Amino acid sequence: MASQKPLVLMIAGFGDNASMYAPLLDTDLAEQLDLQPVDLPGFGAPPLKSPATLGTLGDWLANKAQATNAHVVIAHSVASIIASLAAARSEAGIRKIVSLEGNLTAKDAYFSGRAAEHGDPQSFRDWFLPKLRARAQDDPILSRYASEVEKADPQALWELGCDARRVSDTQHPGEILQSSADVTYVLNRSNCDQMSLDWLDNSGMACIELPGASHWPTIDQPEKLAEAIESALS
Repeated sequence: MASQKPLVLMIAGFGDNASMYAPLLDTDLAEQLDLQPVDLPGFGAPPLKSPATLGTLGDWLANKAQATNAHVVIAHSVASIIASLAAARSEAGIRKIVSLEGNLTAKDAYFSGRAAEHGDPQSFRDWFLPKLRARAQDDPILSRYASEVEKADPQALWELGCDARRVSDTQHPGEILQSSADVTYVLNRSNCDQMSLDWLDNSGMACIELPGASHWPTIDQPEKLAEAIESALS
């Protein structure tokens, strides 16, 4: 029997997958909503036959939302752009996006934007993973992220990163996000670039702050994040 609870799709940021949402499924929020973590193609799900760009992944998500009758998407980091592009397709039916420190300006392409500096998928992967491992030595949250990035399809990882840089340099991710749906932005200001904070403060976008949270609040502050999501959707 199908769940009678409102269905919420949850997508992960650059190189990550649905496993980042596992702690959220153990909160009271899961009693109220049908929380469905979704692996994007190339990031836990089989890669697309076409290049893994923000646009093609947005189309995939739009089709997923339409097929499941999901009107809400929780999107982390660069996945906020993917959710924005999906919501821009009216037939997708996405009316609400909860953005977990989603990309707002070019400064937010922390890891993804570096892909464009490498000429092929393997070159980027060979540079990216050692950098992550070095930074993750004393950081279990970053260590988990590095392990999940290692599972990602190298071609999809590189293609998505290159496209994230292209879009961030030629368009304004925050404006794409704001124009696509009703948005609530969840953040720890300490994690965010000042340029993006300035844009956010002048945008009028609804915000909920999680002081002390990492860039992956689903991992280290699932209960507080659950409360923030409940507030955003109430």
